[in-house]
Amino acid sequence: MVREPEERRFTSLEARIDAAAHGLLDRLPASGLFGGLTEFLVFGIKQAFACLFGGAMLALMLGTKLYWPEGAGLARYDFLFLSAIAIQISLLVFKLETIAEAKVILIFHVVGTLMEIFKTSVGSWIYPEPSLFRIGGVPLFSGFMYAAVGSYLARVTRILDMRYSGYPPLLATLLLAFAIYVNFFSHHYIIDLRYVLFGATAILFLRTTVHYRVFRFRHRMPLLVGFLLVALFIWFAENIGTWSRAWIYPSQHDGWTLVSVQKLGAWYLLMILSFVLVTLVHRPRAFAARSSAERTAPQPAAAEAFASEIGDGGAAAKGVVVR
Repeated sequence: MVREPEERRFTSLEARIDAAAHGLLDRLPASGLFGGLTEFLVFGIKQAFACLFGGAMLALMLGTKLYWPEGAGLARYDFLFLSAIAIQISLLVFKLETIAEAKVILIFHVVGTLMEIFKTSVGSWIYPEPSLFRIGGVPLFSGFMYAAVGSYLARVTRILDMRYSGYPPLLATLLLAFAIYVNFFSHHYIIDLRYVLFGATAILFLRTTVHYRVFRFRHRMPLLVGFLLVALFIWFAENIGTWSRAWIYPSQHDGWTLVSVQKLGAWYLLMILSFVLVTLVHRPRAFAARSSAERTAPQPAAAEAFASEIGDGGAAAKGVVVR
């Protein structure tokens, strides 16, 4: 893990949003039941903000499922692909995403599309609708589904200022991620090693704790639990995606059914792979324990850094603290 100077947690627009939010939230109680509810509320808002890309894609899938004009000159899948590109450009133009996060999305799109081409060729799932922008049986919007996972992980790492204790060596995590990716292909021809990979993941990350700042305080969680929770939410999203027939499994050909809970295992391993890929852009930073006063005190230095970028909005930015 690296120990490095504070990096900017927000883009200039995000800093303005954060300053405005603090103008409201700082008035709320800091302790007791209402203090806990405030932390929970901010946690939910920040999680939703980190999910901007994936949430927008799910909304488009649902919207086009509920209403797509018959005889439209543009295929639904092609619309999703072009929309994904437009969303990505918009996030960069409006400074809601960093260039580094855009690189993560590109990496995930390539890695995901390659796996999609293979998985559809062996019948793991299918895309039932026609499209122009496709490679074989894979419409190109599908790569953005993997990119959405990468985008979320990169953004939430930055927004929640995640730090780690007991983090394993980077090389070991890269080897594990490589083995997971290979197994997604090889288990169709040789023995499925997913249970071995589950065990290796548990051994490697058993002592790893993620420390994250929500609003006023830092919280912590075993990283393995975090992986499982994110995998669970991806499984929920997959049910939305298959209900909208953005893609379907063979068992859903004659009508939608709930995606098997067994898929959670695959998503859990994909979470590990995704997380490790993100660490190539956002290197894991070590958690340095502080006194209780330091943990809750504002840190104006970072806010001053934002002021120079924001210019005329600098006075407002000075209210931003590293949370």
